[in-house]
Amino acid sequence: MSITAGIDVGSTYTKAAVLGPGGLLGTGMCKTGFKLDQAASRALDTALEASDVAPDEIEYVASTGHGRNQVSFRDLQLTDMTAQSWGTRHFFPLTRTVLDIGGQTMKAMRLTETGQVKSFRLNDKCAAGTGAFLEKTARYLGYEIEEIGPLVEYSREPVPISGVCAVFAESEVINHVSNGAQPADIMYGAMESLIERSVRLMKRVQMEPEFTLVGGIMRFPTMARVLREQLGDAVRVPEEPLGQFTGAIGAAVVAQRRLHKLGTAGRTTAAAG
Repeated sequence: MSITAGIDVGSTYTKAAVLGPGGLLGTGMCKTGFKLDQAASRALDTALEASDVAPDEIEYVASTGHGRNQVSFRDLQLTDMTAQSWGTRHFFPLTRTVLDIGGQTMKAMRLTETGQVKSFRLNDKCAAGTGAFLEKTARYLGYEIEEIGPLVEYSREPVPISGVCAVFAESEVINHVSNGAQPADIMYGAMESLIERSVRLMKRVQMEPEFTLVGGIMRFPTMARVLREQLGDAVRVPEEPLGQFTGAIGAAVVAQRRLHKLGTAGRTTAAAG
């Protein structure tokens, strides 16, 4: 049985996925920190434990993410875009546009019918366009990251957050607090600001349905719900928590394909001999 692993070394979290012929066997995640190779090892160990797979059973490892070059035990490395293309289409084969919102980045991609990346755009270098802004807003309001989802469900009148950068947006949050706005309404306003930015980014790649939403921020149901209201019914979100692992899963899928290709080449050479 061919078993492969994909490792996505992100700026905030490192994710790993173990894949077998029957599909996804397990996942693992840890904070990236500054020792990227160690983070990759920890995430993979967690995924192996969840998969009930021994380390020596892994036949091929592919890495992706901003720290993909630092994974010393990789057999292959691939770009974020390639990994997300394969990962999202693993769940939703008809995906044509991908929105990926992580802790430090936001990117939109438009794919061809065969899954190749036709165009992509990244957010401006500003935290107001990423999940970090939501996390920072939550902490300023006295809430933990895990409380963001439940908190926004209590919002009755979201307040606008229109700042074009994290510094200005934070000033707006401070003003809303001083004016007596409810934390739930401020948090919802920050989320709507992020959604507005994401839709603009998708328009820049000339988005086409079907849309697939991934990244750590999609663990908040309100994000997906409001985006679905804006984009229509052709919005897909992997089952929680797999939306955070599509990059790692895509890397594992490519590893499976590479392993199959190497095996086929070996059998062809043997037959020719």
